[in-house]
Amino acid sequence: MIFALNVFRNGLVNMTILIDTNVVLDILLYRQPWYTNAALIFGLTQKKRIMSYVSASAITDIFYITQKEHGKNTAQEAIKRLLQVFYPATVTDKNIYKALELEWHDFEDSVQFTVGEAISADFIVTRNTRDFGSGSIAAVTPEQFIQTITDLV
Repeated sequence: MIFALNVFRNGLVNMTILIDTNVVLDILLYRQPWYTNAALIFGLTQKKRIMSYVSASAITDIFYITQKEHGKNTAQEAIKRLLQVFYPATVTDKNIYKALELEWHDFEDSVQFTVGEAISADFIVTRNTRDFGSGSIAAVTPEQFIQTITDLV
């Protein structure tokens, strides 16, 4: 797959990514050993070097998992922090119907993929890349994504 990414002189990369639920949880819950690379992506997004989205359906899952592990107040603060950096990507009925048509093993991943298509994502950043293998958007691990960015700038 060939990617046409624009790298500007100031180091900014004209790139859109969709962050999968597991990577966001790695950031918010400081999950090791994955936290460092996930946090680097968070930092790149915070500095506006890349445009990062999280699907709206993932946000509810993230809230639920964070609340279960750390309580409601922590979950609310985590989502507020998340939304200060990442853009929420809308999940529409079209995304759901298209995800059903894909007939992937993991329905949640197929929804993520259709949301990625809708936002014209260059990459889906996830720790379970094989679940996105039959999609047209490159699914990469946080480590692979960091390496891609390093190679570009």
